[in-house]
Amino acid sequence: MKLNKIPLSTRILIAMAIGLIIGSFNAPLYSMVSHLADAFVMLLQMTALPYISLSLIVGIGGLSAGKAKSALKSTLILIVLLMALMLCFILMAPLSFPNWQTAEFYSANTIKVSKEFNLIELFVPSNPFNAFANAIIPSVVFFSVFVGIGLMPIKNKRVTLAVLSNLKQSISNVSSLVMRFAPIGIFCIGWRASSTLDASQLDGLMIYVASALVLVILLTFVVFPALLATITPFGYRAILKASREAMITAFATGSFFVVIPMIVEKTKQLIANQYADIDNADKVPEVIVPISYSLPVGGKLLSLLFVLFAAWFSGAYISFEDYVNLVVIGIPQLFGTSTLAMHNLLELFNVSQSMFDFFIVSENLVVGRLSALLSVTFASCLPLLVATSMAKDFRLNKRKLFNNLAIIPVISVCAFVSLKFGFSSISYQYQGYAKFIERDFMMEKVKSRYLEKAPENSENMKSSAGVLTRIKDRGFIRVGYFRDDLPYSFHNNNGKLVGFDIEIMNQLAIDLNVDIEFVKIFRAQAKPLLASGYIDITTGVPVIPDNMSQFTLTLPYSTQSIAIIVKDKRRAEFTQWENILSRDDLILGIPESFYYKKSVEKIFTHGKAWEISTPRLFFKPEFEHIDAMVFGAAASSAWTLLNPSYTVVVPKPELPPLYMAFPINKNDHAFELFMRNWITMKQQGGTIDKLFNYWIKGDKSLAKKISS
Repeated sequence: MKLNKIPLSTRILIAMAIGLIIGSFNAPLYSMVSHLADAFVMLLQMTALPYISLSLIVGIGGLSAGKAKSALKSTLILIVLLMALMLCFILMAPLSFPNWQTAEFYSANTIKVSKEFNLIELFVPSNPFNAFANAIIPSVVFFSVFVGIGLMPIKNKRVTLAVLSNLKQSISNVSSLVMRFAPIGIFCIGWRASSTLDASQLDGLMIYVASALVLVILLTFVVFPALLATITPFGYRAILKASREAMITAFATGSFFVVIPMIVEKTKQLIANQYADIDNADKVPEVIVPISYSLPVGGKLLSLLFVLFAAWFSGAYISFEDYVNLVVIGIPQLFGTSTLAMHNLLELFNVSQSMFDFFIVSENLVVGRLSALLSVTFASCLPLLVATSMAKDFRLNKRKLFNNLAIIPVISVCAFVSLKFGFSSISYQYQGYAKFIERDFMMEKVKSRYLEKAPENSENMKSSAGVLTRIKDRGFIRVGYFRDDLPYSFHNNNGKLVGFDIEIMNQLAIDLNVDIEFVKIFRAQAKPLLASGYIDITTGVPVIPDNMSQFTLTLPYSTQSIAIIVKDKRRAEFTQWENILSRDDLILGIPESFYYKKSVEKIFTHGKAWEISTPRLFFKPEFEHIDAMVFGAAASSAWTLLNPSYTVVVPKPELPPLYMAFPINKNDHAFELFMRNWITMKQQGGTIDKLFNYWIKGDKSLAKKISS
């Protein structure tokens, strides 16, 4: 069989499967494949906004004012009611998610505080060109609707509409041209996703796919047809028969757009047969169905289910406020394509953007087809309801109503709960701890030794030689590292000392051409051991006045945003600093490295702030009276990987980040100058950024590239 005779949908599925298989073997060329995947997604997005705008302008502009007014009110009410019905089922779907322990590495979204939502700025474009340039979809839709309304009363608009229709068709042709490259693009996306996903993540992906499948089956074949059969003269079988061909085609191609003409013709026939004596009733589908393509209805709302899945999979507790934000803020984002809106939707829950690849994979595996199937059902039912409203022919079949109200909710809840029990029976083991603890050095390392503690007389030693001289004479640099300093210094599963700061110290030893000796110390020991000359430098501490008064600190090499670690279920209590600081009943723990006494006394005037020697204490049962712990976001993420029932919250407004620096001896200016220039060199060369991405963000692909 020739390749061009294989249906495009089949070629896409084959390409996806091949990409997933090759990517799972950690094949080379990751960077090139990743760029090609990004290019394909951008090409898909390229035609989205122009098509949406032109579709709305042409669809609305072609109406007469009288016809538009007669249908507008009933259409809006019916759309809202159908959307509300869909949302009830979507928000019910997380019942199927099992009680798995989940958590994620630090990411930019861990510390990202989303902007306050402004409904007016989102919808009303003071500069439409800016809305187009920045893909502000609700603003683009708002602008296009008003252009269409402005075009409605113009008498000689036929030529204008023809030109705009041709332009819309040309953009549609471009989109079809891009889709010819879909197998290549989807192959690259599958490769990239498989390279960064592990078995546990694929298990999670199947949970989303199965939940979406049950949701679509319920809405498509039970809820919507049963609703119409209950309140309109259109029968259940007639509704499914009219939309059957469109559903099959949409599912096969994964596109709702391509079956719009088919939906229009089938629903026109149903309406014409039922309401032959009602003027313009059969014209309703010609307006309603194309416009529904741009609205956040039908299969587009499945994106909200993915956001809930992504939040669950990332270990975020979902509160009632989160559900409200998802509906109020999330739905306006869906006026365009789900792909275009997903980045913003993920930001609502501060979920890592790495979940976007999850979304693309699931969309192209099967969820995109399910979304098209659901959109067909929605677009078929809506004009039938509008036509019934215009004819004032709503009929309430009480027997069917009582049966449906009794049976459908029970079936739906049972379906999702059954899924939950099925998923819970899957052999699943939390992988966050293993991913964190099983890492080794990413770059070249030197010969090293480790001491559990400093000798008893080490604090009383005196050395007149400078640090650089001592290091050269000794043949090794001696570094003090602090206990419980995740992810900066810790012992991996093989007992080896590793971490962000530890590998930076290894790079320092390499450049000094010496070995390295690490000594575990308490924070109170750092000052006397540095002063005596026994240790040359320690791992990093926050740049706060208490530390600045004790040590000379090097140039900052990294930052940590202030965050709060709290039990998942209490996350909503710690989203605003104002609420936190005004409560008298809270006890907040602050590890000694972050405890700036004067600032704490000034800020925490209501609640109690306790200094704790190590963050490890916060997770012990005897310290349960401490409600939350104030700590750095990067360190917080590491501790939640080890304790997945906790989560990281960055309250609003976001506080300025704290700089991290290495303590050195107060009186050695030569070593201070050396470290200043050395850190600057490593920052400019990108070494510290690579180490940060590997140790803090958990990006193992960097290790693959360097080792290859």
